[in-house]
Amino acid sequence: MEKEAVAALAHMLGWKIHLGHLTGGGTLANLEALWLARELGGGRRRVLASREAHYTHARMSAVLGMDFLPIEVDRNGRMDPAALARKLDEDVACVVATLGTTAQGAVDPLAEILPLARQVGAWVHGDAAYGGYFKLVATQYPTLAQDFAAIVDCDSVAIDPHKHGLQPYGCGAVLFRDPTVGRVYRHDSPYTYFSSEDLHLGEISLECSRPGAAAVALWATQRLLPLTPEGEFAQGLRAGLAAAAGLYHWVRESEDFVALAPPTLDIVVFGASMATASAASARARAILAAAAARDLHLALLRLPRDLAAAWWPGLAWDAEEVTVLRCCLLKPAHLAWLDAITTRLGAAGEATRTD
Repeated sequence: MEKEAVAALAHMLGWKIHLGHLTGGGTLANLEALWLARELGGGRRRVLASREAHYTHARMSAVLGMDFLPIEVDRNGRMDPAALARKLDEDVACVVATLGTTAQGAVDPLAEILPLARQVGAWVHGDAAYGGYFKLVATQYPTLAQDFAAIVDCDSVAIDPHKHGLQPYGCGAVLFRDPTVGRVYRHDSPYTYFSSEDLHLGEISLECSRPGAAAVALWATQRLLPLTPEGEFAQGLRAGLAAAAGLYHWVRESEDFVALAPPTLDIVVFGASMATASAASARARAILAAAAARDLHLALLRLPRDLAAAWWPGLAWDAEEVTVLRCCLLKPAHLAWLDAITTRLGAAGEATRTD
């Protein structure tokens, strides 16, 4: 079941052959990709990723004894290819391209990153833990098509079925384009035996004993909702994108909120309208509580000045960062709930006015 479920993910990425398995989550998936990059990198020790990449990359680089170097981003939170080019050298083992940052859902320009990384022979890892499933529908969206199409040329990809894949926690996946990298995992222990000459899942994973429930659940879900561009599952992804676009449009028309970078995927980030950064942060926290009291549960995000200022020109910066609101619309039902979401959000904004 695990082999079949992972093969469906690989097919979604555009790989006819692959090596891969399920993991406990994106952290371990990213760890294995970085480990392969180190083991096959001929002594290279540096990992480059966007400063907006998930913190797991810096943490796992430290675990592996590798040096992590964050790369600057543009105003949309995407890795800056020019900044990457300045940092690339022969000691870079891996370049991580994030396809859906956890903070804003930003998609790094993978189509530009790949040729730059190849110039120095670096491994390219696509951290698609959040956004990987959007590969199914990317061709229908000009802002996504080119970079998601480039996933097929990554050396490794991480995907988290426990996000858009409708699975509970404990279901991540790592996939490799070249099956021969399985040689890095090979080991010999006197107390194990296998009933087949094929490479066993236990031989291509840093985890040893793993529960089978994640494999069964993912396999069953994919049989019910196949990973096809026009299927019901893909329709749910499009619904999330439409909900995010709708919420962003509503925020732009609201006097209580400030629209920041337009959503790339299904995460909308917006500020609380105030004159200063500190006042906006305080009001964002008050709106979070007021929305929760109305059974609308948002999240907070601390944005550095350089990522917010371009979208918030009238804000007086009395602090180096501003706390804003983050709404993640990853459930297909969020589109149908959009009116209820905006009604409750509007009431929370009205309740926190200070004038």
